[in-house]
Amino acid sequence: MKVVLFCGGLGTRIREYSESVPKPMIPIGHQPILWHVMNYYSQYGHKDFVLCLGYKANTVKEFFLNYKTQTYGDVIVEGSKVELLGPREEDWRVAMIDTGVWRNIGSRLWAVRDHVKNEEMFCANYSDGLSDVNLDDMIAKFKASDKIACFLAVHPPVTYHLADIAEDGKVNAFITSDRSEIWINGGFFLLKPEIFDYMSDGEELVVEPFARLIKENKLMAYRHTGFWRSMDTLRDRQVLEEMMEKGEMPWKVNGNGKKPKA
Repeated sequence: MKVVLFCGGLGTRIREYSESVPKPMIPIGHQPILWHVMNYYSQYGHKDFVLCLGYKANTVKEFFLNYKTQTYGDVIVEGSKVELLGPREEDWRVAMIDTGVWRNIGSRLWAVRDHVKNEEMFCANYSDGLSDVNLDDMIAKFKASDKIACFLAVHPPVTYHLADIAEDGKVNAFITSDRSEIWINGGFFLLKPEIFDYMSDGEELVVEPFARLIKENKLMAYRHTGFWRSMDTLRDRQVLEEMMEKGEMPWKVNGNGKKPKA
């Protein structure tokens, strides 16, 4: 199954890094978060990627054109011979398509529609978040439905206190956001090529096209209460970096001995 990754945004909320590199290339540990997202999908056997480039597209291209596994893995060097210890080079197919700088997610998806038009379905991702969601289960439930699009629904990672207030100011309830029925878009999508029948170039994917799908009952959510974290701010990156340092990587299928959660 092909995986469309949106890699062209400006990353204005994490400008400390994104002024020098595009947001998906901001490192978590020794690798950019984009690599971690791609590795997540490859663990489930999905290794055919379509990267929608934009802002600082050359940085992403240079990474893959010059990528060598031995740069990041354990090696033995004997003269001019290099022996790689551990996993071999990733057998990924990576199409890098420049979709422009000043374009939204919907426009980027529209620009690569010819790359996925013959697929039964395909994955898509914002490329700035990690999760331990069981992708196999998500795909199975989507296949069993008659929907055209599916998105990962998660609780906000930061806890807020929500107040239920009557018009006269009376407080009916006070609950935390993680215990509420508030769900947000987690940026992991499953889509069928029919999605393009509900789109026009220039439209934001989750606005006009999703509104049309909702009207026809063709959009579904896959609710996930396990690990999910997007890298929207410097603090988010710090959280992910600290997890890496501790060896806690729930987005790896066997990263910390745990199985993916449904």
